[in-house]
Amino acid sequence: MLGSGFEAEDAVQETLIRAWRNADRFDERRGSARSWLFAIAANVCIDMCRSAQRRALPIDLSPPASPGDPLGALLPDGALVHPIPDALVLPPDPADQVAARETIRLAFVAALQHLPARQRAALILHDVLCFSAEEAAHLLDSTAPAVNSLLQRARATISERSPTPDAVLRPEDPAQRRLLARYVEAFESHDVETLVALLHEDAVLAMPPLAWWLRGREDIGLVLRLPDNVCAGDRLLPTAANGSPAFGQYRDGKAFALLALDLRGDRVAAATTHLDAGRLFPLFGLPENFPSHR
Repeated sequence: MLGSGFEAEDAVQETLIRAWRNADRFDERRGSARSWLFAIAANVCIDMCRSAQRRALPIDLSPPASPGDPLGALLPDGALVHPIPDALVLPPDPADQVAARETIRLAFVAALQHLPARQRAALILHDVLCFSAEEAAHLLDSTAPAVNSLLQRARATISERSPTPDAVLRPEDPAQRRLLARYVEAFESHDVETLVALLHEDAVLAMPPLAWWLRGREDIGLVLRLPDNVCAGDRLLPTAANGSPAFGQYRDGKAFALLALDLRGDRVAAATTHLDAGRLFPLFGLPENFPSHR
C-alpha cells in the first residue's frame, strides 16, 4: 500500500495506537477484531498516501545510463519503493506463500503506486487479503457496487503498468537453488564471466538511491569488468525481500548493501543493490558484521 517497509512500520504503530485509544468503541456484534483493525489500518494508509508523492523504481525515474557515465545524483527517499522482508508480510502457511509472494513483488508494488489511495486500498483488501467486496466496502465505509467500481478501474491500471511477472522465490525448486548457488559463488569469487553469463540479455542493474542504472547484459558486463571495481571479496548472506531472493552484502566484513535479485527462467533478470544498509539490515534482521574472505 505504502511502497516502503519503513512507512509500513510507522503505519502499524499508528494503527495500534488508534485501536488502543478507541478500544471502547469496538463492537464485536458488527464484526471481528481482525476486520476492525484492518479498517483502521486502511484509513491510516489512505491518510499517509494522500500526503506523499508516488514512489517508483529507479528504472521509472530516469533513462538508463551508459558504461562510464557518472553515478549522478541521489534520489530523494520519498521517491523510491523500498524492499520489505518476506518474513514480515507473508502468511505462516507455506502452502499460501507462493501466491502471496506475487502480491509483494517490487514491480507489483511500484505499479500499485499509480493508483489513487482508495483504489489501492480496495485492490489490496480484495485481491491480496481476500476480503469480499461486501467486507471491503464495510472496511472502507462504502458500498459493494462502489468497491467493485474501484476494483475495475484499479485492475485496468495495473494490467497496463505491471510487467511480465518474474519468478518468485521458491526455496524448494532445485533449479532455482542451483542458479542462486552459482550466482553467489561467482559473486564472492568475483568471477565476472560467470556472473554475466547468468544474466538475461535485457537484465537490469540498479543501485538505489542512486538514479544511475543499466540495462543489458553487455553494458553490465563492461561495468563489472572495470579494473577499479570494488566488489571483489564481498560476501553474501541470504535473506528474502518482496517475494524474491535477496542477500545482505558485506564489504570488509561490514554491512554494505541489500542485494535483491529478480529471476526469469534460468537467468537473473535484475540485480538491485539497495545501498541504505544502515536502515535495511535491522529491518531484515541481518547482522551488522559478517566475516570477510580477505
